[in-house]
Amino acid sequence: MIRQLLIGIALFLAPFAVYALYLWATEEAGPAKGSSWTPLALRWLTIAALMLVIAGFALWVEHGGAPPDAIYVPAHMENGQFVPGGFK
Repeated sequence: MIRQLLIGIALFLAPFAVYALYLWATEEAGPAKGSSWTPLALRWLTIAALMLVIAGFALWVEHGGAPPDAIYVPAHMENGQFVPGGFK
């Protein structure tokens, strides 16, 4: 669960990091200068970030997990040994 949360945070922060790298590379005003981060730029970056997060979660739901024909076998004991559960 924590992995999906970290991926979501990384996808959200990616547009802001790319914009900061762009400002740094072009030396227009520098990423630390407040005049580069206008409300319009922040609005578009936030929209792009939310779109990336939604697309990332949609891809995770579509391609993650067990195959459709898999059968879940719960954890159990066999001959005194613990056998973890899983899809088979």
